[in-house]
Amino acid sequence: MTPSFEALQKQLKLLPGVGYRSAERMAIHLLLEKPQSAEDLLASIQAAISRVKSCPNCGNICEEEDLCKICQNPKRNEDARLCIVEHVSDLMVMEKSGSYDGLYHVLGGKLSPINGIGPNDINFASLKPRIEKNSISEIILALTNDIEGEATCHYIGDALSDMDVTITRIGFGLPSGGSILYSDPVTLKSALDARKSI
Repeated sequence: MTPSFEALQKQLKLLPGVGYRSAERMAIHLLLEKPQSAEDLLASIQAAISRVKSCPNCGNICEEEDLCKICQNPKRNEDARLCIVEHVSDLMVMEKSGSYDGLYHVLGGKLSPINGIGPNDINFASLKPRIEKNSISEIILALTNDIEGEATCHYIGDALSDMDVTITRIGFGLPSGGSILYSDPVTLKSALDARKSI
């Protein structure tokens, strides 16, 4: 291997979900097998860096606009719901499901005192003003079902306790078609806690 190849492989390995072998295959593909795709990739990355930004209202991605397409859509605010997610990727999954048609608020992470992440390190300060401005009646917490997610949900609940807003949390548990046999204890507990009458 050459120093330049190793440097590229190292940078590719920093991408989420990319391991050593995947980074190696990508580097070989970009440099030797399809060098034109490397040029196209570079052009796409440069264009995205110059055009894509964070929506100043919700934290979603937008491009050369004041607000993202969701915030620009007046129909999205008709039911006065605001779904709080950790990352833009979570918002994208929610949108692809087609199961939610309200507004979003992207925190950009979750509270983690052990890692030095407090309320000032996530997109929390703009939450209350958004609730008031959009006359939000329900907050839906769609955060990860782990210790940091729970802590963030409790913090948000406490911080919004003086507001006339209903706070709900998405249900967790067994996936459709999933078996109890293969579930972990946390998932099984969440499924039991989220049970409903039939």
